[in-house]
Amino acid sequence: MDTPAKIVDTTLGISELVDLLNGVPNSPPSLYVDLEGINLCRHGSVSIMQIYLLPKNEVYLIDVHTLGQEAFSTASPTGLTLKSILEDSSIHKAFFDVRNDSDALYAHFGIHLAGIQDIQLLELATRSGSKRLINGLARCIEREAGLSWSETREWKDIKDNGKRLFAPERGGSYEVFNARPLSEGIIKYCAQDVRILPRLWSVYNGKLGWRWKEKIEAATLDRINVCFQAGYNGVGRHMAQAPSGWA
Repeated sequence: MDTPAKIVDTTLGISELVDLLNGVPNSPPSLYVDLEGINLCRHGSVSIMQIYLLPKNEVYLIDVHTLGQEAFSTASPTGLTLKSILEDSSIHKAFFDVRNDSDALYAHFGIHLAGIQDIQLLELATRSGSKRLINGLARCIEREAGLSWSETREWKDIKDNGKRLFAPERGGSYEVFNARPLSEGIIKYCAQDVRILPRLWSVYNGKLGWRWKEKIEAATLDRINVCFQAGYNGVGRHMAQAPSGWA
């Protein structure tokens, strides 16, 4: 049974968390990261950052809506901040499709991500058959995360319950990500996918040929650097296209 996610909504909590993240192993990555927000990009806002810390098997939900800039600028006793960890190329962090996360973090908090492994690109690189379109996280989890029948049922239930709370087409509102205290349904929704990301990383990394590594590094850097593109739009059919030269 997974332990409940830990909500970090004070500067003391941030300082203690940053201290925990210092010096963690890189292979496999110890940090798996995701963001939730309202229209998550430069034009919207960041509500929550989820970090799964693999060595401790714990999820931390950082309350960015409450803490604002202090979520990233508060220092640990050793002087590190969450911003410095996210920008440190020697600390590996895994995301699934980093583009809108990078855009939002740079626009709102001046964070230029580094040391990123994009699991969506790992899937594409190791896929047999057409590489014209990328796969979403839900499809990857259903096909390749190796969940048992009961785990799959629980994952789908949590996802469906969360969508009913925030998806307008299901009668919800994205404002639930800014409601405090966070509802149990939103806490579970935020926590569950980052818990599964290490399984996907392991599956794809185990199949990854050395010839793809340079392509992945270049494509990941391109994805991070969408935050510098004046006309970047993180919504639309173009987001499903594979990187140039991959198809």
